[in-house]
Amino acid sequence: MPSEPQQNHLLIIEDDKGRREFLLDAPLYSIGRDPKCDIRLVSQFVSRRHATLVQLTNDDGTFFYRIVDGNAKGRVSANGLLINGRKLQAHDLRNEDEVVFGPKVRAIYYLLRRDAVVTVPPDEFDITLISPNMIGDPEDD
Repeated sequence: MPSEPQQNHLLIIEDDKGRREFLLDAPLYSIGRDPKCDIRLVSQFVSRRHATLVQLTNDDGTFFYRIVDGNAKGRVSANGLLINGRKLQAHDLRNEDEVVFGPKVRAIYYLLRRDAVVTVPPDEFDITLISPNMIGDPEDD
């Protein structure tokens, strides 16, 4: 019985507020200092609308996220994005990518994959018989 692989997209944010986890499943996320952002960054060193996460579909029907510097209208952030040590305007996120938004403000992206396990209830006639001589007397030990 074939099973479809399951995937979860996780973004771990570290900023002045500490460490927080976001399970990603929406088609679009705004990231920044503005309280109206979907993922709020707590730091004076990041832009109000610092970055945007966009969900895109792979050929196999699964999806991935692209992070883009700035807001959804194309206005870039003041500091830009440092992704895996390189300054980039946009990047298709891969497992364990690190995104630095500013001093002491970063995110780590995880793509968690697992095969779906199909569980079937046991057959109602699956009975194991135990012979009385299979059970030893505890006094014999």
